[in-house]
Amino acid sequence: MNEFFQGDIINIAGFKKQLFVVVSKNAFIKATGIFHVCPMIQGIPAGPLHILIKGKKGESGTVICEQIKAIDPNARGCNKVDRLAYEDIMNVSDAVQGIFEYD
Repeated sequence: MNEFFQGDIINIAGFKKQLFVVVSKNAFIKATGIFHVCPMIQGIPAGPLHILIKGKKGESGTVICEQIKAIDPNARGCNKVDRLAYEDIMNVSDAVQGIFEYD
């Protein structure tokens, strides 16, 4: 089994050309064995919840932070393709967290 971490860019079996970014905290992933992902889409402009990113190996796109999904990697056939720099992890995490903050 692969280990997954916050900031990994992954593909999920059944989504041919779609990539996703793992957004869950590492402690959550370790405790539960599942994680949350947001899709990474090409050609979408940046915005408050749409974060432009580029992986360390060159994968790039816009993370759509309002489209959070929980994934069990053992049931869904997930594989790592790239990894975000820490600055991009922080930007995506801040956007996701901002959805749930109180007013």
